[in-house]
Amino acid sequence: MDSHLLLVVLELLLVWALFCGWFYLLAWTRRALFRRIARLAGKLVSANRLRGPVTLLFRAAYAISFLLLFPAALTFTLRQFPATRDMSAAWVAWFRDPIVQLWTNFVAYLPNLAFLIVWVTCIYFLIRGLGLFARWVATGAIAIPGFHPEWADPTHRILAFLIGAFGLVVAFPYLPGGGSPAFQGVSIFIGVLVSIGSGSAIGNIVAGVILTYTRAFRVGDRVRVAEHMGDIVEKSTWVTRLRTIKNEDIVIPNSQVLSMAITNFTEGARQGGLILHTTVTIGYDAPWPKVHRIMIDAALRTDGILRKPSPFVFQTALNDYNVSYEINAYTDRPAEMARIYSDLHRNLQDTFHEGGIEILSPMYNQLRMET
Repeated sequence: MDSHLLLVVLELLLVWALFCGWFYLLAWTRRALFRRIARLAGKLVSANRLRGPVTLLFRAAYAISFLLLFPAALTFTLRQFPATRDMSAAWVAWFRDPIVQLWTNFVAYLPNLAFLIVWVTCIYFLIRGLGLFARWVATGAIAIPGFHPEWADPTHRILAFLIGAFGLVVAFPYLPGGGSPAFQGVSIFIGVLVSIGSGSAIGNIVAGVILTYTRAFRVGDRVRVAEHMGDIVEKSTWVTRLRTIKNEDIVIPNSQVLSMAITNFTEGARQGGLILHTTVTIGYDAPWPKVHRIMIDAALRTDGILRKPSPFVFQTALNDYNVSYEINAYTDRPAEMARIYSDLHRNLQDTFHEGGIEILSPMYNQLRMET
């Protein structure tokens, strides 16, 4: 074998051995570091947090090393042979020209990048400042006439979204490739997809905003939404979560909540007391003043019924065989409605029995007449 050719082969073997050896050294260093981290993990629990950054660092080292060393080693190899020497020059150009072009474009883009950095910083601190102001309003540190504290958080979210959208519109022309037709076409395509696929989501968001500003209910309120009655445990952007008196969680989209009849029992309790009411039928032979006293006494015996305002009775109907009496009593405990109603019914039975008056129904009255 020609001595020159032998020297070339040896040089090539050395170059590629160094190429492979560098990656072997990276792998060996990575394994050594992980063994060190494993030993430290027995002493310091926080040592395990180093695994992620170390892995990311070595992946970046692998990628950069390959991009730099492989073209250099391949170029050196091709230049050793006359038949591939021209190819090596083309190969170098393939790598050099894109890098030069990228660097040139990056330098030209620096003014736009500086504007984006300043603009994004301004938008970020503006949203943070609004968030701080919203927390002050929500906690009562700042009072705005006609503006309820529970409006602070949703108002902040709406303003943050609008400011972010405005910031994106202003920054759009300064983004890399923002003026290219391809970039604009992709943006329009994505916008169409989002508008088509998010119709129900946007409807729920709008319904959630309306429910918030109409103050239909708050978290913790006892409400009835259509046929469901329970406590509001969550009021999010898209859904309302209701926990029934049977401890069942019901998730209702805000758009459906807005279209349903909502009864808020807690709001009535805040404004002077919620009126609980129930009806009994008593025969015509019982004096109505006595019936009134018995029913009021039954209400006052019930735990959870307010003494002031006092309970009162309505005679709601004069039926064929009896009179319908409705007891109305105030409570400030809407969350205990089921228990209060049960106690009230039990006390009504006891007080009428003590007063010697039977609670009648038409069927029972008819059976009495036939016997």
